[in-house]
Amino acid sequence: MAVRRIVANIAVAETATSQAFYREILELEPVMDHGWFVTLAATTQSPARPQIGIATEGGSGTPVPDLSIEVDDLSAVLERVERAGLVPEYGPAIEPWGVRRFFLRDPNGRLLNILEHAGET
Repeated sequence: MAVRRIVANIAVAETATSQAFYREILELEPVMDHGWFVTLAATTQSPARPQIGIATEGGSGTPVPDLSIEVDDLSAVLERVERAGLVPEYGPAIEPWGVRRFFLRDPNGRLLNILEHAGET
């Protein structure tokens, strides 16, 4: 038996606002759209393994984020955030465990931990 993927599902009142946010900020594209349920995915393949985070805190005194999203260019994501007129709730910060990250709320109030491994960009 092998877990092939884990997908976080976010309950929303309507899908368009969230779809626009994740497309604009993280360049995710729809791979399935039933209207009432939309799956967005990265356009490039990645060898990442499915993971679940279990935490009592988010590190550095932060709350546990709803989603942790690793990117390959955090500076580019920060530029999109700024262009969208959004303000991170935390960071950007380089953490002692080797990641550079910031926290941002999505349109539904979900707390996102957007990160890259320090020194990659």
